Amino acid sequence: MSAQPSLASLAELPSQDPAFYARAYNNRALVPDNAVHMARWAADSALVRAAAMSFFEDLAYGDPASPHADAERLDYFPATLRPAGSPAPLLIFLHGGYYRALDKRDHSFVAGVLPRRGVSVALINYSLCPAVTVEAIVRQVVQSVAWLYRQADALGHDRHRIFLAGHSVGGHLVAMLMAALWPQVGADLPADLIKGGLSISGLYDLEPLRRADFLQADLKLTEADVARLSPAFLQPATRAPLITAVGEIESSEYHRQNALIRAAWPDNAREDVPLPGRHHFNAMDDLAHDGSPLIRALLAMIGGV
Repeated sequence: MSAQPSLASLAELPSQDPAFYARAYNNRALVPDNAVHMARWAADSALVRAAAMSFFEDLAYGDPASPHADAERLDYFPATLRPAGSPAPLLIFLHGGYYRALDKRDHSFVAGVLPRRGVSVALINYSLCPAVTVEAIVRQVVQSVAWLYRQADALGHDRHRIFLAGHSVGGHLVAMLMAALWPQVGADLPADLIKGGLSISGLYDLEPLRRADFLQADLKLTEADVARLSPAFLQPATRAPLITAVGEIESSEYHRQNALIRAAWPDNAREDVPLPGRHHFNAMDDLAHDGSPLIRALLAMIGGV
């Protein structure tokens, strides 16, 4: 059996050429029919909203006086199957789009299976670059999770069983939330607020994004931002489980990023779910299908806490 790459080797950037990162992270160019997949997300999401027994749209989690209050909203799909009198666990989903695109409404399909399996789902919106910084986005999603913890009784979920899932930069946000020092956010928040996470095609070192001109034009990341906002170089707050997944035919950089967080967070890394034949856009397809490997891994993690 060959030795696994070391953390140091995985953290070493594979190239000094900005063109390398422009190619490796340009998922739309790597998947020319990406618009077809995103249109399917939108159509499937509309069907989920139409079929939902009940859901709450555009709940405000931020300060109403904030200049970004319109973006600080979430959609909430209560569990439809749960034991009488028992609050449901909550899955919080964070969308991708390189911090500069997409919307929670594009991802309502994530709430198709899980509420029927006894899990409530919240889908988070946040402001987009370049109107705000990546750090501001991290602060917004921290605020959204704190709000959902505090609103548990009103919404009907179990504040002691809050889990995360995210895709692409949503996976980055999952890891940042797992590294958050919650008692410093609010005295009422426990250190182990997050009980586990699933990151699909996640990004954990932001330096390559800083080197990709097509992204840096909007993200405007500094070296200090990269050091402060790269979870691969931060300590997780607890030993909560982190499940990872990356599409088999995604770029080498997404595979390196996936291996990097697993090497950096060995006490958290659990199952690495194979996604054979999947690229960056259909890597999430399993979340819409009951009994799929991603759904099974997610439910096993939630059921195990």
